[in-house]
Amino acid sequence: MSPHTNYSISDLHIDPYAMSSFYGGNGVPTGHSEFAHIKELTGCNGYSITGLITHINATERHIRPLVPGIYAPTVAFFDEETEDLDIDTIKKHAVRLAKAGLHGLVTQGSNGEAVHLSHTERRIVTASTREALDEAGFRDMPIIVGCGSQSIRETIELCHEALLSGGDYAMILPPSYYGALYTSESQFEFFTKIADQSPVPILIYNYPGAVSGIDLNSDVITKLAKHPNIVGCKLTCGNTGKLGRIAARAPSGFMTMGGSADFTLPALIGGGKGVIGGLANIAPKACVEVFNLYHAGKMEEAEKMQAIIGRGDWAAIKSGVVGTKSCLQSHFKYGGYGRKPLPRPTPEQAAAYLAEFEELLLLEEFLMNGSRKENIHFDKESEYPDLIELEKLLS
Repeated sequence: MSPHTNYSISDLHIDPYAMSSFYGGNGVPTGHSEFAHIKELTGCNGYSITGLITHINATERHIRPLVPGIYAPTVAFFDEETEDLDIDTIKKHAVRLAKAGLHGLVTQGSNGEAVHLSHTERRIVTASTREALDEAGFRDMPIIVGCGSQSIRETIELCHEALLSGGDYAMILPPSYYGALYTSESQFEFFTKIADQSPVPILIYNYPGAVSGIDLNSDVITKLAKHPNIVGCKLTCGNTGKLGRIAARAPSGFMTMGGSADFTLPALIGGGKGVIGGLANIAPKACVEVFNLYHAGKMEEAEKMQAIIGRGDWAAIKSGVVGTKSCLQSHFKYGGYGRKPLPRPTPEQAAAYLAEFEELLLLEEFLMNGSRKENIHFDKESEYPDLIELEKLLS
């Protein structure tokens, strides 16, 4: 048992018979109809995951389709004292997002503090999220799992673990530690070899800020999009020109996604299928509503809502997962803190974060209450005239 957690690698058990049947001698799924058994997880913090059995038939299993829309890279939650995973809050948060109308969830993203989690913990988070969605009636909601690692070998391993934990797709960053030594051919080989052996379809995650500035161009991504097991990309680079080129040249059905809520509308206009954005942890209904308004042809309302979301997302971008968790804690009364060495905000900092999100939170409240006239925030008109104008249009 690890001295730092209440669970160990043995707590998430994968039946070796199922694994040996699933993997061929070259590490490629064989397609045999076997099961991976994830046994009950218990620890002195009192959480448990029971009865989760994931079918791993690579050729026959049900794959939940990715649909155009808004996806949230979910936050990982921890006990404030021990920093153990807070499973109850992870599950509660996933259901809250699903009920707000999101089209899918992502575990192990930047907001999910994947870099702070062990392999075991990654599997626990994904399995808990899948279990929560299923129990709440969202069995068809897909889960994308962040599986980025520096080597092809470990990334493939993470893709297999994603499947066995209930994930449907893998989202993968390019390798960066030896960035100066990599060529465009190196990156192409990295994604191609992973796609060849991954038991789940993959999405390319282009986020230069997280990988020493490595920025995959549209030529590379469009070429990779031809691989049958590469089904989409998330562009946190914010380059809408790149997004438009990929959307126009990639095979039909390729999910070209924006990577931040602050350019949802530009992404959709440019041909993107939607957005995977961290702001949806705070205001999922508002993020979805921009998508809905655009597709309903209500451009005036969509543009006004995008402006408010853009201001809210700027607050999230500046403060990162620290500000996002602080907002969740202050406004929704759950969230806690990131794992160390992430800083914990002071009371003054927490109040400042909340103030920057206020306009967006008011919009979210209005939408969640049904966009009724009696819920317009007339008392805030002097502070947020754009918000009141939008609420009047929507009511």
